[in-house]
Amino acid sequence: MSVHLADVITALDAAYPPSLAEDWDSVGLVCGDPADPVGRVLFAVDPTAAVVDEALAWGAQALVVHHPLLLRGVDTVGAHTPKGALVHKLIKAGCALFTAHTNADSADPGVSDALAAALGLTVTGVLDPVPAPAVDKWVVMVPAHATSAVQSALFAAGAGQLGEYSECSWRVAGTGQFRPLTGANPTLGEVGRIESVAEDRLELVARRSLRSAVLAALRAAHPYEEPAFDIIELASTRADCGLGRVGELPAPETLRAFTERVRAGLPQTVWGVRSAGDPEAVVRKVAVCGGAGDSFLPTVTRLGVDVYVTADLRHHVVDEHLRAGGPAVVDVAHWASEFPWCAQARDVVERLGGVETRISTVRTDPWTVGGYGGGSNAYG
Repeated sequence: MSVHLADVITALDAAYPPSLAEDWDSVGLVCGDPADPVGRVLFAVDPTAAVVDEALAWGAQALVVHHPLLLRGVDTVGAHTPKGALVHKLIKAGCALFTAHTNADSADPGVSDALAAALGLTVTGVLDPVPAPAVDKWVVMVPAHATSAVQSALFAAGAGQLGEYSECSWRVAGTGQFRPLTGANPTLGEVGRIESVAEDRLELVARRSLRSAVLAALRAAHPYEEPAFDIIELASTRADCGLGRVGELPAPETLRAFTERVRAGLPQTVWGVRSAGDPEAVVRKVAVCGGAGDSFLPTVTRLGVDVYVTADLRHHVVDEHLRAGGPAVVDVAHWASEFPWCAQARDVVERLGGVETRISTVRTDPWTVGGYGGGSNAYG
């Protein structure tokens, strides 16, 4: 069976749900026709001109990247603009462009899981977890003869979804009792007389955002004039999704040795790998965050990790962090910290079968010349 761009999009959206993307982000299909067949897919961190040229030279029908080409609002993609020129080149060659950015950062597994794996860490938690969607538990009393119809209506409204399972519910039989008062128009029984009915207690969950839709479906399908039901707001839980990861090394080692581990695990760049902290300090518990992660320095201090690996760290920020008693830090190139994700995303698409994949050989790290000062932590 041939694979189409729509199949690739479905697979990537399942692995990196667009709902996890930050509000300011731009993810998903940038250009391309979902109905087009796809035989070759190239993966890269950045959609630079060199990467686009590589994709087209190889004959790719899709280019999957981490960083968006069109992040901020634009009013033209004319070929006279640098970004517009790339869009035109891709479209003319029949190559789609797809972006998985902050949704890939927060997915499970995501960018930081790939970084942790490259460093040989066993992931034990999320640095900045995303709370699971708010969920209601619905308890509905239904006359036994109408249970199936009410249940189907609630499922159609989106209730009964548990992870990768749908149409989940629980029921138990019992006896309902009521006395219709003057003005009531009962489906069963008579005004002024107590009525006992064989009923089912139906329980199921639904996202809180679906509450209005589920309530409307309940009222439309339930045979009673005044259906009896409870809506219970379930306690918030922490998901396995979110930015950054916390993990452990197979065995304790010095910061100096760990810095070499990071250097060996990531692609070489002019930026290099540098650490701040006592070189002989022993580390075991590690936090990582692909991309620029200086905003989580207070978090890693609170979590009590021994060392934190991220990118784009600045002089004063690191100095103040260490003075405040924070853990050692290892600073790497932004591109290098996110490059391991390319293999992870490639594996997602390869599972479709019938698609040839490749990771871009272009180093899109922008730094080209390194300055070599003194000391053991000079660029390498």
